[in-house]
Amino acid sequence: MAHEIEQFTDGSAAFVSARESAWHGLGTVTEGALTAEAAMRIASLANWNVRLLELSATEITPDGATRVEVPNHFATARTHPKSKATETLGVVGSDYHPVQNEEHAEFLNLLADQSGAHFETAGSLKNGRQVFLTMKMPQSLTIGGSDRVDLYIAAFNSHDGGSAFRIVVTPIRVVCANTQRAAIQGARSSFVVRHTAGAKARITQARSALGLTFRYAEEFEKAAQRMIQAEMTLNELRSVVEEMWPVKDSDSARTKTNQHQRWAKISHLFEHADTQAGIRGTRWGGYNALTEYANHVAPARGKTDADKLRSRAERVISGASDALMERAFALTAV
Repeated sequence: MAHEIEQFTDGSAAFVSARESAWHGLGTVTEGALTAEAAMRIASLANWNVRLLELSATEITPDGATRVEVPNHFATARTHPKSKATETLGVVGSDYHPVQNEEHAEFLNLLADQSGAHFETAGSLKNGRQVFLTMKMPQSLTIGGSDRVDLYIAAFNSHDGGSAFRIVVTPIRVVCANTQRAAIQGARSSFVVRHTAGAKARITQARSALGLTFRYAEEFEKAAQRMIQAEMTLNELRSVVEEMWPVKDSDSARTKTNQHQRWAKISHLFEHADTQAGIRGTRWGGYNALTEYANHVAPARGKTDADKLRSRAERVISGASDALMERAFALTAV
């Protein structure tokens, strides 16, 4: 189950998508754009009432069972959307405060009201431990007159203590669905809110910090336009690759082989990939070759193709590839 979408015994799944079916084929596809309320209802995200339960352990001895309290730790639990039974999700510390799915959606709804964005997808992963909602901005960016880039706002939350509440602004190339994350000077592409007592207030602050994505979109478009107008040679791209993944003379033969294989794949993308049509030979093309390699081609953990696909998806969702993408942008931007 590489997708890790939550599935229920009645055959339904905790996932909804506007107009287009996802690759895993699960959940509900709507004819039109989604509202926050519809996304929550159709994806079975409403009324979970995520809460903290006191923890205890049971010690078994020859004299019988003894109940032992577990101080300063709690189990996170929800009301299951189908069975309505109480279901545990994880174990957290005493400073953890749940962020409800309704608060998650409310934050994005505030953005939608002012920006004109609409909800695209919503779902539950890992049996309720992680939740995501995404919105698509109403206008696309067009780089160099031909390369179309859509702008999305995605918010991820965890109910098991595994990660913070995370809001990401991400431009995605429609041609290859290549997730690109870039650090634009003067604009933020992500915002993290820890699950502490002030989480709700911080979510409100995030709306201001993101600037409703408009500033980010404007800065990204300007930077991309400069990049698509600037040529990039294969040698210049190789210098970027060597700076991003440096290899010393003293490194092992395996490390040097990996570097050689990495360069072969990136240079092939830069010179021959269909996704480079209209941008080939530019610094924008170089950046796209790097992001396509990192998100779709680079080796991933797992024995099966499904495991590797899940690993790549988790890298994007968790933000693990952010630093790499920001580095790629910094080295190719002009």
